[in-house]
Amino acid sequence: MSDRLSVFKTYKLYVGGKFPRSESGRVYEVSDAKGKWLANAPLSSRKDARDAVVAARKAFGAWSGATAYNRGQVLYRVAEMLEGRKGQFVHEVADAEGLSKSRAAAQVEATIDRWVWYAGWTDKIAQVVGGGNPVAGPYFNLSSPEPTGVVAVLAPQESSFLGLVSVVAPVIATGNTAVVVASETAPLPALSLAEVLATSDVPGGVVNVLSGRTAEIATPLAAHQDVNAIDLAGADDVLAKELEIAAADNLKRVLRPQPVDDWSATPGIDRLTAFLETKTVWHPTGSLGASGSSY
Repeated sequence: MSDRLSVFKTYKLYVGGKFPRSESGRVYEVSDAKGKWLANAPLSSRKDARDAVVAARKAFGAWSGATAYNRGQVLYRVAEMLEGRKGQFVHEVADAEGLSKSRAAAQVEATIDRWVWYAGWTDKIAQVVGGGNPVAGPYFNLSSPEPTGVVAVLAPQESSFLGLVSVVAPVIATGNTAVVVASETAPLPALSLAEVLATSDVPGGVVNVLSGRTAEIATPLAAHQDVNAIDLAGADDVLAKELEIAAADNLKRVLRPQPVDDWSATPGIDRLTAFLETKTVWHPTGSLGASGSSY
């Protein structure tokens, strides 16, 4: 019988491609579904949230400017990395959600498949929601989707991994950058996902992961003038209403939480299009000249 002591994992935030502790130095206890202690997770502060927004904004230009095909390759690489660390995530999901190992394994496999599904959409969504428009005049008119910008994402509370990926992957697949607030009660899969992102090809700052009290982190994000949109999937009705009011201050796009989200269902393209803007270009034909305009 070995008397060796286990090496406990130190979970950290993920901001700008680095793994800082919370600037406040605070942590909180994370327990499994039966109340057994699992780990101490960082308790993010308002300062951490602001730092994550700065990192996301800094990364936005290069990420949104990358080709859709390249973004798809990067996302697929993340799926490859998740496949290689499947055992770790099965263990964490089983503890977080109180699932048997077989059910947790099915959940993790569905999550990897979900990531691949969104990776495949990166170079196809423009053809679905964009294209030429009929115009009555000597012009041609083209519409194309563009990413909204920095998106704050409140991860689902009850689905620590499949729900998390279901809200994060479509945001970055379409060229946005994300500040993710992990599930308050089950943040460990999200913090481990950050390690996968850091060791894949996702540029630092494209995804930033915070853990702690959802309301405490989400409130400054909703009111932040440099956050362009917010997904309220992980907010309850009361918090969602408060955040939606705060978000109205600078006309953020708000994706409201659904009464029942079945994260295991095959997703449509709603979350892909939720954080896209449409740019329309008008161009004259014939003898009106070669210059065009857009709005």
